[in-house]
Amino acid sequence: MTGALRGTYHGGMGHGGMEGRMKRLAMGLLLAAAGLALAGCEDAGKKPVQARVPALAPAAGAVAQQAAPAELAALPLTSPSRGALVSLLPAVPGGKDYLIAQVQAKFASGEQNFKAGHLEAARRDFDDAVDWMLESGYDPNGDPKLSELFRHVVDSVYTYELQAFRAGDGFSEAPAVPAAIDEVAEMTFPVDPRLKERAEQAAKNISHDLPLTVNDEVLSFLNFFQTPRGRVIVETGLSRAGRYREMIARVLREEGVPQDLIYLAQAESAFQPLALSRAGARGIWQFVAYRGHEYGLAHTWWIDERQDPEKATRAAAQHLRDLYGMFGDWYLAMAAYNCGPGNVQKGIERTGYADFWELYKRNALPRETKNYVPIILALTLIAKDAAHYNIVVEPEKPVPTDVVKPGRAIDLRLVAETIDVDVETLRALNPALLRLATPDDPSYQLHLPQGSAERFSAEIADIPPDKWVSWRRHRVEAGETLTSIGKKYRVTAAAIADANNLERNEALEAGEKLIIPATQPQAETKRRLVSYRVRRGDTLGGIADRFSVNAEDLRKWNRLKSNHVSRGMVLRVYTIGGAPEASPARARRKSPTKKPQASAASAASGTAAASHN
Repeated sequence: MTGALRGTYHGGMGHGGMEGRMKRLAMGLLLAAAGLALAGCEDAGKKPVQARVPALAPAAGAVAQQAAPAELAALPLTSPSRGALVSLLPAVPGGKDYLIAQVQAKFASGEQNFKAGHLEAARRDFDDAVDWMLESGYDPNGDPKLSELFRHVVDSVYTYELQAFRAGDGFSEAPAVPAAIDEVAEMTFPVDPRLKERAEQAAKNISHDLPLTVNDEVLSFLNFFQTPRGRVIVETGLSRAGRYREMIARVLREEGVPQDLIYLAQAESAFQPLALSRAGARGIWQFVAYRGHEYGLAHTWWIDERQDPEKATRAAAQHLRDLYGMFGDWYLAMAAYNCGPGNVQKGIERTGYADFWELYKRNALPRETKNYVPIILALTLIAKDAAHYNIVVEPEKPVPTDVVKPGRAIDLRLVAETIDVDVETLRALNPALLRLATPDDPSYQLHLPQGSAERFSAEIADIPPDKWVSWRRHRVEAGETLTSIGKKYRVTAAAIADANNLERNEALEAGEKLIIPATQPQAETKRRLVSYRVRRGDTLGGIADRFSVNAEDLRKWNRLKSNHVSRGMVLRVYTIGGAPEASPARARRKSPTKKPQASAASAASGTAAASHN
């Protein structure tokens, strides 16, 4: 349908709407035809200009034919071989029937585009289908046919949006950043002879609880970190270290390991919680999945605790302590942290030397691991005496937080709207969250900006917990109405009014907050379909634990005859999400004269789903 035609329909269905326009079009065509006929009669009444030509003699019998003219059949003439006449005028559609046809057409087009993988086109079609309903001027609840169609479209669109996992939505993982160690671990750099004496002298004047060796291998990386590219890595890490230094120092002290191990994290990730290496290691301390699991770092559909700064720091401290207990040497412990204790043990057995530098010279370690310890030592020398190396940075300050336990899944956008912060602030405070929602886990701890926990607890009580993954809050801006806000969230104005105990036509005050009662289909509230490709080392039980589902259910969903899974298999997993529909929202306290809160069923019956992004 063209934009022009849609615009005329949305203008209304009275005399100024589509029906009136089509009737006026038909009348105009009839008047035009009548005008042509009248014009023909008027021309015929004028005295014509005639051409004089010689008369011809009539043919034989012509006079008799003129005397008895043949009789014609009654008009209009039709041919028995032809079908019924087709009107050239466009049919005038009925209001509701026309609306239903357009909504169904848009929805069908959206389904077709979705199944073909054209997600952007599908989203536009689905949005148009919902907009037609909301902007038509009809109350979806006022007609059973419209109400049924509205609920069907909204619920189906919501389901498709969940399955699409649109970029940036709540079911897509937060984007990772490259790990700092990947930039330099496999490189070699020349040695600046002028640096050696300065570095050796500086090493003597700084305190340290790890041995600091200054040799050509360390000096080569010390030279790199003086280049423009290298300085950026150092400065970024030293600046971000300020945010985590106090926490890391405390955890290292509690676990009984050297404080200078903090520079291992600087080398690994430059203190970036979302750092991801080419080998799949994540977080500040760059744990691979199986090692993180070994030290209690959970990895599920919702969270990856390798990206939790404090939990990962404690796991790293415990792992390094165990490695030191295995090798009795911190350089070998750091090497084993990088390539695994098995590789270091093999190098020792092959060469007979339990010394990192001997293993280095005999090429008994992977190249990346050979460079790993010198990089950490070079960064330690610079970090402990940055001014000596002409590096000046302003460390970030630690960010104090409040900790709350929501008790069940909650959309981060609802949290942000409740305490008036932006979503990115919440994501930065909770880097272990992979989605824009918390897990449905009573023990999960959500970090909020300091001083906001009490406000969050008070305001979130206005929304039933089972709606925390679908309902939203909105702060009214000047000039907004219930209708304009409803259009933004794809919810009817009546539903917003009912959820907030407002009159349908009530004027809104700028700055006040409204509950936006989006709804979601019950079939999608508990389970959401995810496709998972089996990786090397995966087990059926491990995959089930990762998604917080039962292993037996996982077998049934995929028709597996045993618990065996092979690398590359694609499994269907129905992840756990929110809870089913239940009680209505608690009414906003505004005025004792307002009508009582409507039931959840009536509030939801005319609402459209705001996608749980």
